[in-house]
Amino acid sequence: MSGDIEGIGTAVTAGLAGHAVEPRHGVGTGVAHAGARCLNCGTTLAGSHCHYCGQRADVHRSFGAIGHDLVHAIFHFEGKIWNTLPLLGWRPGDLTRRYIHGERARFISPLALFLFAVFLTYAVLAIVGSGGGVGEGIAKAAAEQTRSNALKESFEAEVTRVDASLAAKDLKAADRKLLVEERETLQKSADYLGVARSLSNEERDKGPAVVEDPAKQMMTSVEFLSRTKVNTGVPFIDHGLEKAIANPALVLYKLQANAYKFAWALIPLSLPFMWLLFPFSRRFHTYDHFVFVTYSISFMLLLFVVVRLLNLTIFGDVATAFAMIYVPFHMYRQLRGAYRSSRFGALVRATLLLFFSLYAVVMFMLLLLALGVMG
Repeated sequence: MSGDIEGIGTAVTAGLAGHAVEPRHGVGTGVAHAGARCLNCGTTLAGSHCHYCGQRADVHRSFGAIGHDLVHAIFHFEGKIWNTLPLLGWRPGDLTRRYIHGERARFISPLALFLFAVFLTYAVLAIVGSGGGVGEGIAKAAAEQTRSNALKESFEAEVTRVDASLAAKDLKAADRKLLVEERETLQKSADYLGVARSLSNEERDKGPAVVEDPAKQMMTSVEFLSRTKVNTGVPFIDHGLEKAIANPALVLYKLQANAYKFAWALIPLSLPFMWLLFPFSRRFHTYDHFVFVTYSISFMLLLFVVVRLLNLTIFGDVATAFAMIYVPFHMYRQLRGAYRSSRFGALVRATLLLFFSLYAVVMFMLLLLALGVMG
């Protein structure tokens, strides 16, 4: 089941990539020579594109044209990106409204920009990491817990073997003494790892200790889960949780991989909240909210990339503080410009949108966690 869901996520991502990269009819700057024919269908050309199949008249066969075609196909780099990014950063409401109302030839489409932002975010995080030490600390803690759980299983298997040997009736006294000493050593090693088999009921009922370091907190929480029996009453959920508890490092890896595959899910998760901002409104439609949400998420991803890169410099703290202040202001600007709201209405809706965004992110993370556990 999880494999099918991951396959759907990959297919949707590929579909978005195809939509963004595939050139559309009537876009280009080439000029056909008089009497020239389309190299694709043979139709006589009367302009920069074939009016029958849409292929461009200027077909290049140089190595440099490969990079040009790739960049041009994604967002027609010659002008679109310079028209889009400044508006997206400072006047997002104008960009959203103009695109919705049909002014699209000069701007990058929301899906193409979103896809580019997702790829860029994934690439930057793969190269420089998530930053702040928290992500690396959590990954290290998960890997350490996975190792501890593996050692726990090994110790339990050895203890079971020793117990079976001790149960033999014809066991010699000297051999019994050696086995008892071996069992005590194994038990002490398990106790040292915090995975002793004979924990009291009071210890099992205690929750994980609260510590300041997020990485240590995760380590403590996962360790608590590792000695707590999973029994929700639903077999496939119990099986998934047991696998997650046994190998948290694998679950963390799946979370990171699924975040890239299912980033598009943020859009449908956010659309209902946009409808709540304008309930029963006949002026705005689902497509309008879709364009708003897609541009907004794209900006947040690009802003995160910029801040992450600046965190590698001495301006990291300043960039982080600026981003935290600018994000609500950006939401306000986009709402006011895209929907022509009053200052007060845009301020109220921006406040609600900020909380709705947090809910959508939480839902997205829960979705990723469920996929990671079920995988």
